[in-house]
Amino acid sequence: MEAKDKWCVVTGGRGFAARSLVEMLIRHKEYCVRIADLEVSIVLEPAEQLGLLGQALHSGRAQYVSLDLRNKAQVLKALEGVEVVFHMAAPNSSINNYQLHHSVNVQGTNNVIDACVELNVKRLVYTSCLVYTSSPSVFFDDVHGIHNGNETMPYAHSPNDHYSATKAEAEALVIKANGTNGLLTCCIRPSSIFGPGDRLSVPSLVDAARKGESKFLIGDGNNVYDFTYVENVAHAHICADRALASEGPVSEKAAGEAYFITNMEPMKFWEFVSLVVEGLGYERPRIKIPTFVIMPIAHLVEWIYKLLGPYGMKLPQLIPSRIRLISCSRTFDCSKAKDRLGYAPIVTLQEGLRRTIESYTHLKADNEPKTKREGPSKASKYLGSGRGVNNQLYLSNFFAW
Repeated sequence: MEAKDKWCVVTGGRGFAARSLVEMLIRHKEYCVRIADLEVSIVLEPAEQLGLLGQALHSGRAQYVSLDLRNKAQVLKALEGVEVVFHMAAPNSSINNYQLHHSVNVQGTNNVIDACVELNVKRLVYTSCLVYTSSPSVFFDDVHGIHNGNETMPYAHSPNDHYSATKAEAEALVIKANGTNGLLTCCIRPSSIFGPGDRLSVPSLVDAARKGESKFLIGDGNNVYDFTYVENVAHAHICADRALASEGPVSEKAAGEAYFITNMEPMKFWEFVSLVVEGLGYERPRIKIPTFVIMPIAHLVEWIYKLLGPYGMKLPQLIPSRIRLISCSRTFDCSKAKDRLGYAPIVTLQEGLRRTIESYTHLKADNEPKTKREGPSKASKYLGSGRGVNNQLYLSNFFAW
């Protein structure tokens, strides 16, 4: 059914995962889409100008609003007349600033909830839901891995950064708000998102590879991760909206809950990285560095950051929590999302990697590997033959999720 007067809002709508959701919402034609983000106006990339987003903005089926979640008046204006809010806005997780993360993740989410209640953002059961994108990092305690974790896990007693701590606070607020003035809520927890459009991790990875740093891996290389293709994250949000909008037992089971979302295809973390760097034409990680060797260096880097952080130094990657993060396992059980939301991945891990290849050919290695390879590479075996093998692969910023 094509949307006419039914509107939804996507906060943080110009972010990585949010762009995929916006495009999927436009494609499904169930809602007109209001894209809310910090910038004063929307600047479309060439592909967006000619694609679904550009057409929707031109026809009026989509519109852009400038929104700072910390400004209650702006939030109220952005949510006027909408049926569902997809709340995906969050600050850059690499900036470890408590005031920033608390003001946006906690106070900003409070503003969204209050606005939903005040504006009566609902229509029976179907129209009054807020879908909040959370993060499995709130459960990672900086020491232990997670093996097939489910939603019964408690939050980490000491989250490893302000981003994770405030995400946990915000998620609790969203779940608690369920049922207030008819508002239905749930939380989506995607794990290690990858796909076209993330501008942070791939350039960093390529930069490291060109310096010869991609040949190293930390730990024994056997830690397992759950990755999630970005389009599956968008699909999960739509599944959540539809479940909350259903009448009777389906809606009752879906509301007021949190859900892990993955591709349901766990694989070794360093094998995923290897597919990326080898697909880009660089040497895959092969030199193992035990965590006990690199940890003293990481502690030194963290000590320097604590001294210089107040003067503008950005949070480094080489700190103890990040070392543990990439050397521990993190896998999650999606049974609850499958049962209550009807979620199942619509794009496989292999296909997701294929699709990202063509988006990053500009980051491909300048020269072929100097060492002559006997037979096909592991990346080509995994991804299949064809032009995709000669293009790059893509690694998203899974640290932030």
